[in-house]
Amino acid sequence: MIIPFDDYLCVLYVASGPHDHPCLLLFFFSFSSSFFLSSRLDIYRKVPKDLTQPTYTGAFISICCCLFMLFLFLSELTGFIATEIVNELYVDDSDKDSGGKIDVSLNISLPNLNCDLVGLDIQDEMGRHEVGHIDNSMKVPLNNGYGCRFEGKFSINKVPGNFHVSTHSATAQPQNPDMTHTIHKLSFGENLQVGDVQGAFNALGGASRLESNPLASHDYILKIVPTVYEDMRGRQRFSYQYTVANKEYVAYSHTGRIIPAIWFRYDLSPITVKYTERRQPLYRFITTICAIIGGTFTVAGIIDSCIFTASEAWKKIQLGKMS
Repeated sequence: MIIPFDDYLCVLYVASGPHDHPCLLLFFFSFSSSFFLSSRLDIYRKVPKDLTQPTYTGAFISICCCLFMLFLFLSELTGFIATEIVNELYVDDSDKDSGGKIDVSLNISLPNLNCDLVGLDIQDEMGRHEVGHIDNSMKVPLNNGYGCRFEGKFSINKVPGNFHVSTHSATAQPQNPDMTHTIHKLSFGENLQVGDVQGAFNALGGASRLESNPLASHDYILKIVPTVYEDMRGRQRFSYQYTVANKEYVAYSHTGRIIPAIWFRYDLSPITVKYTERRQPLYRFITTICAIIGGTFTVAGIIDSCIFTASEAWKKIQLGKMS
C-alpha cells in the first residue's frame, strides 16, 4: 500500500511520540501545508508529453512565430538604442548669458568690386552706428583684384537693426559700384550641425545675385528665431534660425541716384525653438517586448488551434463518407 507523503509525516510523528520532539508536529504541519498550497496555486500546469500531439502545421506556425518575434525584437531594440529629437516652442530669452549679443558669421563675394571699396556697416535701434567694421574680418582679392571676398565675424545687439555691405567706408566713392554678389554663408550664434535637425540656420547660403542689375541695391529682410539644442547629457547649444525675404531696387533721391548697398535688416522673434535629444525609457522597451512575445504566442496558438480543429473535423467528415 502506498502512503501519501502528508500521511507519512503524520505516521512518523506518532511513531516518535509527542514528548520526544515537541516542535516536530508544528514543523511537519507547516511543511505539508505549504507543499499543498504551493502545488495548488500553480497556474502553469504541466501536461505530460505523451498527451500532446505534434503536427507539421504547428511546427510551421512555430517557426514563423519565432521569426516574426525576432524581427519585432530587433526593430524595437534599434528604436530603443537610437535617439529621437523632440521640439517645442516657448516664449523666453533662451541665451541669457550672452549679454544681449548675437554672434554673426558672414561670407560674401563681390566679383566686380575692389577690396579697397568694400566695407561693413552696422547700426541698430540702440543707437549703434559703426561704419567700416574691421575687427575679425578678412578681404580676399578675386579676379586679379577686380573683385573681393569678404569674411567677417561680429556681434549684434538683440534689438532690431541692420548691417550692410557697402562702399560707405571708402575714402573716395566710386561712380558706378557693382553690387552683384554671391552669399556663401550667413549664420547667427553657434555653428549647429546636427543631422536630425532640419532648420534654416544658413538660409542664404549659396544665394547668388550675379545676374541682377549691377547698380541695384539688395534688401534682405531677416526674421531671426532663437534656437536651443539640448543633448542627452543636458548640455545646451544656442543658435539662431532665420527666414528671409528679399527685394532688389535702384534708389534715387532729389540729388540723384543713391549709392547701392547690400542690406541685411533683421528683427528677433519672441518665440524660442528647443530641440531635445531623448531615448525611449527602459520600462517601455521591456513592456513592448513582453507584449510582442505574449501577443505573438497568443495569436499563433489561436491560429494553430483553428487549423487543428478544422483538420480534425474534415477527417471526421471523410470517415463518415467512407462508412
